[in-house]
Amino acid sequence: MADLKGRILAGKILVEAIKAEEKTASGIIIPDAAKEKPMQGKVVLVGTDKKDEPMELKIGDTVFYGKYSGTELVIDGDDYLLMSQSDVLYIV
Repeated sequence: MADLKGRILAGKILVEAIKAEEKTASGIIIPDAAKEKPMQGKVVLVGTDKKDEPMELKIGDTVFYGKYSGTELVIDGDDYLLMSQSDVLYIV
């Protein structure tokens, strides 16, 4: 992960998606066209608390989120998702 400069707005988080599996448990290689969009990632930046909603996430948390959550961004050549804290379904 690159050292990110900048900040994000209140209630938002920046997530780096964890790569999808390339093989099944039995060893079959999954082609790129058949791979599911990852729905798990690591939090790399967090915004401040919103007026009516405290920020419950912190940098380094692993989270699960909905399939169509967030907005895809490319920062310094790396892919990230910018989403609201409320898009997170589960924190590991």
